[in-house]
Amino acid sequence: MTEVRVGVVDVCVIRAAGRGWKVLTLRRASGRSPGSWELVHGHIEKDELPAAAARRELREESGFSTNRLYSITANSFYLLKTDTVMVSLVFAAIVESEQVTLGPEHDKYEWLSVAAAQKRLTWPRDAESVRHAVRLLKSGNAGPVEDVLRAEN
Repeated sequence: MTEVRVGVVDVCVIRAAGRGWKVLTLRRASGRSPGSWELVHGHIEKDELPAAAARRELREESGFSTNRLYSITANSFYLLKTDTVMVSLVFAAIVESEQVTLGPEHDKYEWLSVAAAQKRLTWPRDAESVRHAVRLLKSGNAGPVEDVLRAEN
């Protein structure tokens, strides 16, 4: 029987650049899908809340921490090897610095415009996540839905 499981988080890392946004894209070094470009991505550990997993993965893969973390959407995808429909909870992290400290899973990063990031990202669901994040946070916060989307520390 095919399992459906919430097991991963994606984090769209964005920073203000002039009147728009720059999006952090990461290139996989090894392991799963080497050479692919993605957002911050990782598994939710046992007994870990999704927002905590997003903050941990953000720190491990980019060196960033942020108080401005938002729940954006959920994406699902099918894993053939385990016959699992995996649900990824998507967050957006707004950061101030452009200084990235890569973890061992990635060998390159680029800050790109929203349009360039959407084209660069390997997985279409990542490009959709960027679109959702930028639309919801276009004013620098979530406006009238700030109380619903902003993750507490």
